[in-house]
Parts: sequence; structure tokens; C-alpha cells
Amino acid sequence: MLMRRLGRSGLRVAALCLGGNTFGWTTDQAASEAVLDAYVEAGGNFVDTADVYSRWAPGNKGGESEAVLGIWMKARRNRPAVVLATKVMGPMGPGPNDTGLSRQHIVQGVEASLRRLETDYIDLYQAHWDDRDTPLEETLRAFDDLVSQGKVRYIGASNYHAWRLARALWESDKRGYVRYESLQPKYNLVFRDEYERELEPLCLEQGVGVIPYSSLGSGFLSGKYRRDGSLPATARAAGVQKNYMTDRGFAVLAAVEQVAAGLGATPAQVALSWLAHRPGITAPIASATSVAQLKELLGGIELRLDTEATATLDGASAWREA
Repeated sequence: MLMRRLGRSGLRVAALCLGGNTFGWTTDQAASEAVLDAYVEAGGNFVDTADVYSRWAPGNKGGESEAVLGIWMKARRNRPAVVLATKVMGPMGPGPNDTGLSRQHIVQGVEASLRRLETDYIDLYQAHWDDRDTPLEETLRAFDDLVSQGKVRYIGASNYHAWRLARALWESDKRGYVRYESLQPKYNLVFRDEYERELEPLCLEQGVGVIPYSSLGSGFLSGKYRRDGSLPATARAAGVQKNYMTDRGFAVLAAVEQVAAGLGATPAQVALSWLAHRPGITAPIASATSVAQLKELLGGIELRLDTEATATLDGASAWREA
């Protein structure tokens, strides 16, 4: 498995980060463990989850994905081999302090995550979203304390605007706190402008690792959604229809399928390869509900697109004039 440094840290992670958003939601314990075992067997070491996964599902209260991972790591006794990333910020209860990036919620959140994960440390602890109601100094001081205490190794940010990420990096530098070593933005062949416009140059200049989510557009870039076909019976279908099944989306998909046909690869592998080998990208995050899906994703990391294939994809997905 291709390994890369995370940001300016010394931590090395697999170039495919396995998304844990399906664990305890659309994949049960057994199915999740089968995917996790296959991922580790293939040389992977980087797994991403969050405390709120999957609070949105009927009957769930949050923490289901972390609990699945905790059971798996305890059974396999492989905690030292796993680079475990989770997140805090989202609502985990009805109270006014059960959400956000206050010291109160971060300290409460890390203890709950550690219990569910059945571990005493988290490798990468991420701010799931920005919190404009809490001073960045308070948030970063709380994270810095957790690193000093040994409960967290590194910190990262997710869903931050460029100016807020720049301000956070400045706060850390000014006060001598640990800094965000990674950013987790929404980024794929259909949604390029939000990341590339301001976040990409900032992350490249500051050496912030990038671990994009929605790498395959919630499955749209795998080619299973057709313009005139019926929607797949999946939990994400409605969101895909709204956000991806547009003229632009299908134009990008057509280019992906054209390149895939020429290379003897799948559309998902082509879309993932384009993303994984972009400048500044550390590891795309992608989830798999079966071992077969995982192997397809791993093939995308191994695939290297030539200049012509890359130009075809860039042309179809460009968000501004050349």
C-alpha cells in the first residue's frame, strides 16, 4: 500500500483512508469486520470515523461506528497498527453543551469516543465542522491539552473555510499550540471549485495534509446512477439525485466512463485515481460495504492515469476557463 506523510507530521498513513461512516449503519458488525480485515491485509492502516456516525439512522443515538471499530480492534489486538481518526463537534445529545467545539464538549467528547473505541488514545482527532460561536483559542487550547495528556496524537479540521483554517493555523503558531495537520474537505471530480479555489493553495503552502471525503460523490462516480434509470435502493440515493444528477454531473461521469473503458478499469477506480494523485492530496476517504468493493477501491489507488486521461477528466470537470 502506498504510504504518505500526514501534513508536516511524522505520521505515515495509507493513501486510501477507509471511511467508517457505514459501520453500524448500512454494514453490521460482521460485514464491517470483513471489510476492515481485508483492508489491513492489503496493507492499509488509516480508518476515519466520527462520534456522530450514525446518529441520523432510526434507532441510533450516535457512536455506532466507533463502537464497531472498538470491538474489532479489541478482538484483533491490532490497535498499534491502526491510525485511527475520529471527530468531535456534532450534536450528541439534547443539551446546549452537547455540541460545538467548546472545551466542555471536546473534553466530554474525547472521553466518550475513547470508551466506545476501547482505547486510551486517538491518532487523529478532528474538528468535524467549524464552530463560529467558540473562540478558536479555546478550541485549540483544548486540543493542545489533549495532546499533552497523551489522549490525542495529532489534530485535524474538517469542513473549514480557507480563511478560518488560516486563522486557526495562525492561532496555533502564535500561542505555541499544536496545529491542524490535516483538512477533510468535500472534494471530487464533480465538486472541485470549493476546495481548489482557496483551500488547495493554502494547504499546499502550509503543508496541511488533505484527506477528502465524498471522493466518489456518494457512489455517483461509480456509474450506478443513470439519467433515465431508477434510483438504487440505497440510503444515499436521494442525496445523490439532488447533488449529482445534473447536466454537469453526467458530463463528468461520461468522461470518467470513457477513460475507464480505454484503460480496462472501473469508473470508480478512475475517479479515485484522479483524486489520489492530485498535488497535495494525502489520502482520499472512501467507504466499502463489501470486500469486493474494497478491492475495487484499492485498485483505484494503484491505477496511474496518463497525461491524456488526466486531460480528459480535467477538461470535463473544470470549474473555470483555462
